[in-house]
Amino acid sequence: MRPFLLLLVVSSVFAADVSKLRIGELAKSGEIVAVAKVPALAAEAYARAHTAEMPNPVYRLSDIAFLGADRKEKLDLYFPAGEARADRAAVVFIHGGGFTGGDKAEYRSSSVSADLCRAGYVVVSCNYVLGSKEKAGVWPQNIADCRNAVRWVRAHAKELGVDPARIAVAGGSAGGYLALMVGLSDDKTGPGGDPAAKISAKVSGIIDMYGVVNFSKHGKGSVPGVSAEAQQAYLPTYQADMRDPPVLILHGTADTTVDIAQSDELAAALVIAKLRFDYVRVTDAPHTFDLHPKGKGWKRDRVDYDTTGVPAMGKDASDQADVTAPTLEFLRRTIGK
Repeated sequence: MRPFLLLLVVSSVFAADVSKLRIGELAKSGEIVAVAKVPALAAEAYARAHTAEMPNPVYRLSDIAFLGADRKEKLDLYFPAGEARADRAAVVFIHGGGFTGGDKAEYRSSSVSADLCRAGYVVVSCNYVLGSKEKAGVWPQNIADCRNAVRWVRAHAKELGVDPARIAVAGGSAGGYLALMVGLSDDKTGPGGDPAAKISAKVSGIIDMYGVVNFSKHGKGSVPGVSAEAQQAYLPTYQADMRDPPVLILHGTADTTVDIAQSDELAAALVIAKLRFDYVRVTDAPHTFDLHPKGKGWKRDRVDYDTTGVPAMGKDASDQADVTAPTLEFLRRTIGK
């Protein structure tokens, strides 16, 4: 495993494109922050009072190096205002972008991270190696990078005020796939695993937002440089078993980028694996939304599967499309609060 480093370069006090999310920076632009200073900066965030103005602010440390000095990929740390604690649960969020683009600080990533942080979680939004399927060094390094984000959180749990036994992983689109691979495949022997790692990358919950499941669909093809026999190792549907953590699936029924049939396929595989999961569909929602999808006629349907894999409408349906409530309920059940 690569050495853990903590360096920080902050781009701005309030990023213009996410200003309405009320995310404040905890360090000045260009400041480099050592890991020893993180507890004090986190305490500064916790000490700030909640406000009457909504949404309440959250505070971010941006562009932290976690993969080694030779890597450009970084992560952002989010801390909530309020009670200072040493045992908060944490969520690692993985951005989307078709495996070739996207960023940890894009609007969707920032929005989801800020919402989860306001609910009391320490949130880590990470980057990972990007590139086309033909580019060498991308697969399975992208999976390894996300595993190492989880390892980094666990290694620095004390500095972050996090309980190392209560970490979940979440992601959207390509990030949903990566979250599934981090949570379902073995962190030592699976793709991007590290048999020599002394720190575990295991998680206690997985949130998959309209994630890629079957690479044979929508022109994505097979994973390059991997034999036909080994392809199954890269498919979440073949990695799930009853020892894995629970899964929350969120998907829009009008998604034309990652067809909702992929989430149906995942749900059926989780039934076979006897793995606990929740499946929330947002009627008429397209691809890519945060926890507050909005659209005329959109609504939230919860689909439960019985032991035969036959879907039936569950009790958690709503005329509102917002998926914050089922997401936070899932996290409370899997990693607490």
